[in-house]
Amino acid sequence: MELSPLRRSLLELLKSPASATQLAAALDLPRQRVNYHVRALEQAGLVELVEERQRRGCVERVLRAKPGREVAAGVQDQFAATHLVSVAAGTAREVDRMAGAAADAGKRLLTFTVETTVRFGAPGDVHEFTGDLAEAVRQIALKYDTDSGRPYRVVALGHPGVADE
Repeated sequence: MELSPLRRSLLELLKSPASATQLAAALDLPRQRVNYHVRALEQAGLVELVEERQRRGCVERVLRAKPGREVAAGVQDQFAATHLVSVAAGTAREVDRMAGAAADAGKRLLTFTVETTVRFGAPGDVHEFTGDLAEAVRQIALKYDTDSGRPYRVVALGHPGVADE
C-alpha cells in the first residue's frame, strides 16, 4: 500500500523544517487534519522533531523529513500487510530467477537469512521497534556500503507469529 497523496505531499514539504500550522497553511487544510498525518509519518519513522518552541501559549513542534528518505511514488506504508506480501512475493520471484540463472551457470547464489521472534509487551512497541530496527540497519549499511561493491537487497519483514501450541 502506498502512502496517501497527502502524506507524500507532507514529506515533500518537510524537506525543509516546518510546523503543522505552516504545513496546513501551505496546503490550505485544517491544522488538526495535517497534524494527524504528520504524527502518523513521525510514528512510521519518516519525519523527526527538529525543535519545540513556545508560540501563543502553546508548544509548536517543528519537524522535517528524515535525511536519506526519498519521497517518490514508490514510498510505501511500512505497516501495511499488503506491502509486506508484495515485498515478500517480489523477493521470492527475484531470488528464484537469480538462483535459476546461477544454477544454469554452474554457480552458487550467495544469500543470507536472519530470523527471530520478538514478543512485544504493548501494541505500540512494534512501531518503536521498527524505528530502532530501521536505524540499526541504516547504520550497518553505511558501515559496509561502497560505490564499487556488489549490491545486495536487505528486507526485514515482521508479522504476528503463530502462538506456541
